[in-house]
Amino acid sequence: MAQKAPAKISKDGDGRPQTYTVQKGDTLYGIALEHGFDYKEVAEWNGIMPPYTIRIGQSVKFNASPQTVVVTPLKVGPVVETRQAGEDILLKTQPKAVKLPYSEQAEKVSIARAEPQEKSAPTELSAEKKDGIPAEDDERVDWNWPATGKVIAPFNETSSFGKGLDIGGKSGQPVLAAGSGKVVYSGSGLRGYGKLVIIKHNKTYLSAYAHNRQILVKEGQNVTRGQKIAEMGDSDADQVKLHFEIRRFGKPVDPIKYLPNDRPS
Repeated sequence: MAQKAPAKISKDGDGRPQTYTVQKGDTLYGIALEHGFDYKEVAEWNGIMPPYTIRIGQSVKFNASPQTVVVTPLKVGPVVETRQAGEDILLKTQPKAVKLPYSEQAEKVSIARAEPQEKSAPTELSAEKKDGIPAEDDERVDWNWPATGKVIAPFNETSSFGKGLDIGGKSGQPVLAAGSGKVVYSGSGLRGYGKLVIIKHNKTYLSAYAHNRQILVKEGQNVTRGQKIAEMGDSDADQVKLHFEIRRFGKPVDPIKYLPNDRPS
């Protein structure tokens, strides 16, 4: 990808810019990966329709922060209770609390009033938690190795392409999701990555799985840690291998610092 033009940095503290100027050779998929977003979200924020064509010099904005919802409290006036004809009209301006002396009967009443509130509390986890996917505001990911095999190329921050690990193996061997999440990309639209899968784990982390022989998951699909998502291959590569990346807010980080020590061989 071409060198990025200077951009205004987000105020959220994650280091990502609020906008990006499209350079020669850029694709929407690549821009989204480089900044840690789902390309469909970026397309929606910018009104870009399929086939997601962008032009050099175009300004792409990132709406990383959810919109703040302002809730205005209702102005509740005095509650008026009317009685039948012939009776006085009672005007209630505020409830008054009365402290009763302790007694067994008073304790029973207090418990009886509390029980309905306890029963009304939600008893089920959200859909995200049920599916094993971290909540959006949870930065923690339970990482797992994405494949068995020897690391044939370690993380290199100065590399001009593919800042991640290369794991050697045999054609067709399983490629596993390194953590639970949602598939945000499945295809071969990023030059140099071959058949690629990208998983969004939460608002902070993405993981990428490149050079596959076959992809077994679709965009929008929820996956769990250890689930088979592809078969290892050599698409757009000089040998059979899995190129694996972990990205924090779009920036590549060394996967070794996140993966467990007991590496499968």
